[in-house]
Amino acid sequence: MQELVQSGHSGLIARGLGRSYGDSAVSRGGVLLQTTRNRFLAFDAESGRVTCEAGVTLEDIIHVAIPKGWFLPTTPGTKFVTVGGAIAADVHGKNHHRDGAWGEYLQRFSLLLADGSVIQCSPQVNQDVFWATVGGMGLTGIILEATIQLVQVPSAYVDVKQRRSRNLDEAFDLFIETDEKYKYSVAWIDCLSQGQELGRSVLLLGNDAPADMLRASGKHEPLFWPCKRSKSIPFAFPGLAMNKLAIKAFNGLYYHSHGNKNTFVDFDSYFYPLDSIHHWNRIYGKRGFVQYQALFPRECSREAMTTLLKMISKSGQASFLAVLKSSGVANQGILSYLFDGHTLALDFPYRGEKTDRLCRELDKVLLDFGGRVYLAKDALVNAETFSRMYPKLNEFKRIKQRLDPQSIFRSQQSDRVGITDVSSF
Repeated sequence: MQELVQSGHSGLIARGLGRSYGDSAVSRGGVLLQTTRNRFLAFDAESGRVTCEAGVTLEDIIHVAIPKGWFLPTTPGTKFVTVGGAIAADVHGKNHHRDGAWGEYLQRFSLLLADGSVIQCSPQVNQDVFWATVGGMGLTGIILEATIQLVQVPSAYVDVKQRRSRNLDEAFDLFIETDEKYKYSVAWIDCLSQGQELGRSVLLLGNDAPADMLRASGKHEPLFWPCKRSKSIPFAFPGLAMNKLAIKAFNGLYYHSHGNKNTFVDFDSYFYPLDSIHHWNRIYGKRGFVQYQALFPRECSREAMTTLLKMISKSGQASFLAVLKSSGVANQGILSYLFDGHTLALDFPYRGEKTDRLCRELDKVLLDFGGRVYLAKDALVNAETFSRMYPKLNEFKRIKQRLDPQSIFRSQQSDRVGITDVSSF
């Protein structure tokens, strides 16, 4: 790997399991697979500290850590992500409003630079490179190995309170009421509903389930991680399968079948519901889909989300999956995504220029309300829009130019959004 970097080969980018939704791990010059570096180097079961190579996956860590009473400090919606990818995207999960993002629990890592040298980075050593790499989408260098602090859990289950809201206003009221009470919170939203039902939702609020409570309910192995049979979508669905009427029918069924109740849900089902369906993206047909994740500041997120949902509903471009979450204190990474507010993640079946146009209109709403899109889920935003969303972009560019003056590390996304263009600052 060092020889390839030192050869002056331009346009390289590290790639893990390819779970980003856009072109962040695609490069005309070639990709370097992190998954070839997938060894555990150390695990301290007393402190919950794990050191591993960048190609180790979150699933790998879970299977080692859960039997010892440890779990990931925060996790995205799939466990099929490498540690290197989690750092590069500064991933977050359903507990961001309480516990922050991945970078907060990253203690150190080693980084292969463009000149072939390897440096150590932590919040105390090479601090600027550390926070440029956390959320930097692989553009500062190649992460070789890292140390992460896990969190102790009493079980592998979540004690979930399921609440149904009649509209977006009621959903926001429930978030405000419960953010301090629940470690995890997420809401499914019907983004095709209109009028008084605009943004009707099902909230899944949870805390780690105590072991004694589980045993009393008949679950005698609180730290058992169930081995589930995975399903698979065998072929790409016809394009008409994901039309407005079909999604509207699904949304109605989902909303009315999820009433208010309390239940225990295992971690795998709560955090990774789509991991049990291989190739689930095939339901969108051969043209695929665009994921769009919007973030708005807390002080205006209710108004902004209402504007966004009205625009989507009016467009008739249905989102099969629409997920609302609360976020907390701003991430420290220079290009990290989240700050205090709310996020809405949407999946749009791709319809060419029609979908492109809708996303450009949504970008304008984000700019009007001080919001931003997430690089790990972006496929369409342009350089001008991105620069307005990320005020620390020039700070990142200065570090990038110092570490990699020839832009050896670049992706199609970094070129599209202007991160690797240093001619204008």
